[in-house]
Amino acid sequence: MVSNFPISLRTIRSACALTIICAFTVAGSVQEVPWRAQIAASPDAQALPEDRGAAGLAQTLRKLDTWASLMFIVAHPDDEDGGMLAFESRGMGARTAILTLTRGEGGQNAMSGESYDALGLIRTNELLLADQYSGSEQFFATVADYGFSKTIDEAHQQWGHERVLCDVVRAVRMYHPLVTASTFTGNISDGHGHHQVSGEVNQEVFTAAGDPTVCRDQIAAGLRPWSPLKVYARVPFFPASNKGIFDYATNKWSPVRFYDYMAKQWSDSFPAATLEIPEGTWDPILGESYIQIARDGWSQQKSQNGGGTQPLSGPFNVAYHRYGSSVKTTDKENSFFDGIDTSLPGIASLAHSGNTAPLVAALNDIHHHVATALYNDLPAHPEKIAPELATGYKVTQQMIEWVNNSGLSADDKANINHELNIKLAQFNTALAEALGLEVSALVMPHTAPGANAAPPSNPEETPTTVTPGSEIDVRVHVTAAPYWGPSQEGLQLARTWLDQPDGSKWEVTRIGAPGLDAVSSNAGDAIFRVYVPRNAAVTRPYFTRPNTEQPYYDITDPRWLTLPLAPYPLAGWAEFHYMDVPIRLGEVVQTVHRVPGIGGVYQPLAVVPQLSVNLPASAGVVPFGTATIPFSVTVSNQETDGADGTLHLNLPPGWTSDPADASFHLTPDSSQSIRFTLHPGQLTGQNYEISAVAQSGNVRFTEGFTTVGYPGLRPYYLYRPATYRLRGVDVKVPPGLKVGYIMGTGDDVPEALGEIGIQTHLLTSSELAQADLSTYDAIIVGIRAYSARPDLTAATQRLFAYVKDGGTLLVQYQSVQFPAPYPLTLGRNPEKVVDEHAPVTLLEPNSSVFTAPNHITSADFDGWVEERGHSFLESWSSQYTPLTEVHDEGQDPQKGGLLEAHDGKGTYFYMSYAAYRQLPEGVSGAYRLLANLISAGKAPSGP
Repeated sequence: MVSNFPISLRTIRSACALTIICAFTVAGSVQEVPWRAQIAASPDAQALPEDRGAAGLAQTLRKLDTWASLMFIVAHPDDEDGGMLAFESRGMGARTAILTLTRGEGGQNAMSGESYDALGLIRTNELLLADQYSGSEQFFATVADYGFSKTIDEAHQQWGHERVLCDVVRAVRMYHPLVTASTFTGNISDGHGHHQVSGEVNQEVFTAAGDPTVCRDQIAAGLRPWSPLKVYARVPFFPASNKGIFDYATNKWSPVRFYDYMAKQWSDSFPAATLEIPEGTWDPILGESYIQIARDGWSQQKSQNGGGTQPLSGPFNVAYHRYGSSVKTTDKENSFFDGIDTSLPGIASLAHSGNTAPLVAALNDIHHHVATALYNDLPAHPEKIAPELATGYKVTQQMIEWVNNSGLSADDKANINHELNIKLAQFNTALAEALGLEVSALVMPHTAPGANAAPPSNPEETPTTVTPGSEIDVRVHVTAAPYWGPSQEGLQLARTWLDQPDGSKWEVTRIGAPGLDAVSSNAGDAIFRVYVPRNAAVTRPYFTRPNTEQPYYDITDPRWLTLPLAPYPLAGWAEFHYMDVPIRLGEVVQTVHRVPGIGGVYQPLAVVPQLSVNLPASAGVVPFGTATIPFSVTVSNQETDGADGTLHLNLPPGWTSDPADASFHLTPDSSQSIRFTLHPGQLTGQNYEISAVAQSGNVRFTEGFTTVGYPGLRPYYLYRPATYRLRGVDVKVPPGLKVGYIMGTGDDVPEALGEIGIQTHLLTSSELAQADLSTYDAIIVGIRAYSARPDLTAATQRLFAYVKDGGTLLVQYQSVQFPAPYPLTLGRNPEKVVDEHAPVTLLEPNSSVFTAPNHITSADFDGWVEERGHSFLESWSSQYTPLTEVHDEGQDPQKGGLLEAHDGKGTYFYMSYAAYRQLPEGVSGAYRLLANLISAGKAPSGP
């Protein structure tokens, strides 16, 4: 049947090239795994075991024989139902994608001290790692997690309903899912406001994405309407009872009441299960169940869970309720796709006019070739099915030409070709798997011109970054199971090359081809010298915001909208030909470095600026009356050559610095901390802006970057302007105050205390166990320390004795029940006060806590950011005195946010107020309050 659609090889190659271009601008990522639907360079140096070899090929063949597709819409990383996605993607062959509204910026971090946008980048990369296990592609909206939100109305107020809906509409119009689904229903059973919004828009997009009058700018930019055929949401986790539904956001019972956004009506019935997904099904090819695979992925989201445990084998079913369908189906279903013809001939349903008989016939022909390949697939001899796959590829390409030349409408052509191009990419993957084709692109040490010796099989260590104006060598290592040669019917290696996924043009020279210059071979390298342009864009997020109070991102490059990250700067490619079919494989150029205890680590090459200008924080305070302010700036040189220049501070009017300018000389890959002494004018309670500018040659550098992540997770780069906001604050501290700090999962409290003259010492495990704690006037327990440090619990009695002997112990908010001198209880679902503007009442205004050394009033709680606090206590014994009361609208009064108890000669405090979030933002009241708490055992220095 191939002859029914005459086509040239050049046409095949042109369409394949178009597929590559679309992949970069829509959802570019891994190609050599079954679940990626585009031909694009992989950012991963190695696929999961589940995606390799015979298992990978078997899954690709499953996907080739269906056009089923599903998009799962949630609010945060780790909200997804990974078991369901793994079942649909790996088990049933469906294309699956996740659209995550936020990057989890406002969450907690169990792995490191990064927060806000840095945490968002960490959680983005964690989610991308988890996606590999479920076999799903990833999309993101443009809104930010601004912290726990109790109601959907607050989320709408922060984000704007239209912004979120149009983000979701865009993703659906790009991905073309037949079905959308969500963990959430859009009701109070979802847990909190962000979850409710994701459940709401999951239902709303069912009609909105297909309406060309909705989000018109997308249609004007070239996207076409797309209408999913069905929409589902998971049946709520927690059943209703005779008390109603428990709202975990507010810790209150509410009547059983659910809003259906499709029917636009309320119901007093609990959503019924339309179908159950058997996530506990064991897959004999993969050797484990789908929920086990997915939980391995969920365990990669360590910032939220610290690492999980794979569940035991056995049944595990998850129920979903159908909210809408435009196809005929039944009340009880076996699959999301009941009523939809997801066979390959079902693609013809996208044609709404004209003679579709040739289309149906060709789709049946493709199905025949895929079915034959499935039947004949032998794990020991995958190459035997390559001819069937090549023929199927050709028929698919001929179909694309027929569709383009047909009388179908423009929308029908676009929709059918969308599916057919996915089939081309899947055939490409299957052929690469069947023939054992692999490509690795790696930075390598400089090669002498004309040298043609094969590079070592073990990649050598290389720097992880390059700078504009530099030069590197790159090897593209190509291997195949069979030998390639000149035969037109056999396998041929057509070409190898480098390109820039962002469309920029770098100068690339091929300087060697050891192993590739033979007539016949099955392994070799193409070696290239790459010149990084002086105007090369640095590797950075395409989304940014001026401060953490803005609950959405500004987009610096609209080409990458919905992508997790902008493409990495350089990729290596190889093109094979087999039976006149092009097979393309690509990998983002990788670097290699060693990490003790882990070994060699692959990391995508990144472009960073020649110089980075970093400040220790973005904001801070300075006490009134301060005559001199120490101010440090770190200048880092990322170049392989030395760098000379000067550093200058732009200061507020009337301020001076000593020195006025500072010279620096930096050796390759080195940093220098340059210390200035600032001489301010008369300080008042206002903000003062200081910015640093480094100049080297004719280039000025006004920002710095940090590498965020932790061992085992791919890092990324967060940029911040070299600008510091300094606020004058009326704060007094007793002289000579000595403070010990027990760091938990990480925070900036010790550095912030240093700004007001309090030097802290981080207590080690051995010091907790053995040191003389009485040398400290106060000891502060960091956030979530009882979760992260077993040594802290082991030191409980020593800390209690320290308090009895006259010490002050301040425990900041904890996520688990913790020991205290007298009984207290966090409760099963500790209360949160999320409105940062909620009025705070001082219950004991005359207490020394609020009078010395600083006079604290409710005004000290003005200007707070994100929240009042987490983990307000549920109950406590009579030995404790509650000092404050605060509550969100509709919440019971919360008096468990700041408690004081006296034990022996000393004082014990528990504080759930999020001072740790306020200090880095320069919120003066948090400094004043903290100064008073840790001064409880010292005579005040003033009234």
